[in-house]
Amino acid sequence: MAPQNSAVRPEADLDLADQLGHELVRFMRLITKAKSQVAKHGPDGIERAAYAILFCLVHEGPQRTSKLAEFLHSEISTISRQSSSLVQHGLVERQADPEDGRACLLAPTAEGLRVFDENRKHRARWLADVLGDWSQEERETLKKLLARLNTGIEQNNPSLSDTLGVSQAKGASNA
Repeated sequence: MAPQNSAVRPEADLDLADQLGHELVRFMRLITKAKSQVAKHGPDGIERAAYAILFCLVHEGPQRTSKLAEFLHSEISTISRQSSSLVQHGLVERQADPEDGRACLLAPTAEGLRVFDENRKHRARWLADVLGDWSQEERETLKKLLARLNTGIEQNNPSLSDTLGVSQAKGASNA
């Protein structure tokens, strides 16, 4: 079904969209609250926000700081600070950029991959608990509909699309 101009949409469509918008805001608030209940620092002393950098590096391979800042919609100074912490903890390493020897790339270390996988498994267990009373079919439907919603948002707001394509990566979500 082709998208319609919102000026000609039936009132019932707009009412349902409004209700869905309410549920999405509620969902975002609950996710934010759940994330804040987890310590600001993970068990390994790393800021939770730094895991987004690790997520990108694991799924996309070595990247420049500027590319990470672009993808994460963050300031280069913030990415530099968080990546420095990841380097100090041995989760990320700096490598020479083969295309420009003056620049460096950030890449996950073996320990970074292990910590990332541990965090991914923790998130999967939490989601499995949340959806524990849902049928397999309901969980599959939710996954398909969320993917479709994300694609629709990206297509209707190209500036919001994942710069690095991470949304297509297995297990993509906030790291």
